[in-house]
Amino acid sequence: MTHFYDARGNIYGVISPALLRRQGINIPDSAAEAANGRQAWAASAIAAECGWGLLPRPADAKAHRCDGLLVGPFQAEAPFDVLIVNTDGSLAERSGNGLTIFAQALTDQGLLSQGCELRVHHDKADAQSPVITRVEPAVYEHVTGFWLALGLPEFGPQAVGARGVDSVKTANREFSQVASLTALEPQWSCSQFVRVGNPHCVTLVQDAALLPDNARMHQPALFEPLKAIAFAPPAGGGVPCVAGVNLQWAARGQGNQVLARVFERGEGPTASSGTSASAVACAAWRAGWVAGGEVAVVMPGGTAPVRLLTQGDTLLSVSLFGTARPQT
Repeated sequence: MTHFYDARGNIYGVISPALLRRQGINIPDSAAEAANGRQAWAASAIAAECGWGLLPRPADAKAHRCDGLLVGPFQAEAPFDVLIVNTDGSLAERSGNGLTIFAQALTDQGLLSQGCELRVHHDKADAQSPVITRVEPAVYEHVTGFWLALGLPEFGPQAVGARGVDSVKTANREFSQVASLTALEPQWSCSQFVRVGNPHCVTLVQDAALLPDNARMHQPALFEPLKAIAFAPPAGGGVPCVAGVNLQWAARGQGNQVLARVFERGEGPTASSGTSASAVACAAWRAGWVAGGEVAVVMPGGTAPVRLLTQGDTLLSVSLFGTARPQT
C-alpha cells in the first residue's frame, strides 16, 4: 500500500516500484528507464495512488489528497534511487520535503540508519539526471530529522534557462523582471532565478502584504495565470522557462528570517516546499537581507531551517533540515 507522510504541510505518498507493478502499473525495474518512459505509467500511478478514493474530500481540498508520489527505492541498499512524480504526472528533479519524507520512509523500513545518497531520476532535458542529494540523520533543536545537502546554488536566468526577462538592479545586485508576474502585480517586479537542483523564481517584495496567500492562489483568477508561468507545456506556456519553474514570493522578516509563499511547478499553491525554502534563503542572502549561517524560512506549513555556508561574498553551499511524520 501507499504510505503517506507530512513534512511541514507537504504531503507525499511513498510506494515501491514492485508494489506498483503488482497493482498492474507497468513501471520498469530501472529508475532511469522509468524516468525516461514516465508517460506510460506516471499518470496512472497518480490516479491510482493519490486520489481520495473512499476518503471524504473536504470542500476546500485540492483534486489530489497529496502533493505528489515518491516511487522507490529501486534497490535494497544505499545509494537509493527515487522518482518524484507531481500530480500532473511530470517528474521533479528534486524536492526537499519529498526527500525528507523518503528518508523517513527508508528509516521506517529499516533501510537507512546513517548518511547516504538519494538519487532522483527525471526526464528534464535541461538538467543532469540523476540529481544527487546527501542525506544525514540529525537532531536539530531537540528534533530528530535529516539534513539534506543541496550543493552549490546557481543564480540568474541562464541557470534555469529563462528567456525574455529584463534585468533590474537593486542594492548593486542584478536581478530579473518577469513581465508576466509584473502584469499580475506591479510590485512583483524584482525576481531572482535560482537553481538548487531544480529551477526557482523568487520574487522579492518589500512588504509582507504583497505575498499572495494560498487561498487566493487557488482561485482561478490567479491560479490560471500563475500556472501559465510555472508549468511546462502543454499545461503551461513555457515562458519564461521552457521546462517550467517553481515560483516563490519572499518578504524580509526579523533577523535571519524570511517570509515566503510557494506556487510549485506541476502542482500549484502548496503549504511549504523544501527546495523553495532553500532558494528563498539563497535569494535573500544575495539581496543582502540575511547573513550566512542559519536562515529561517517561514511558510504557511511551517518554518524550514536552511544553512548557508559562505566565505566572504561567496555562497559555497546550501543545506536544508526537515522532519516527516506518517499521515493517517
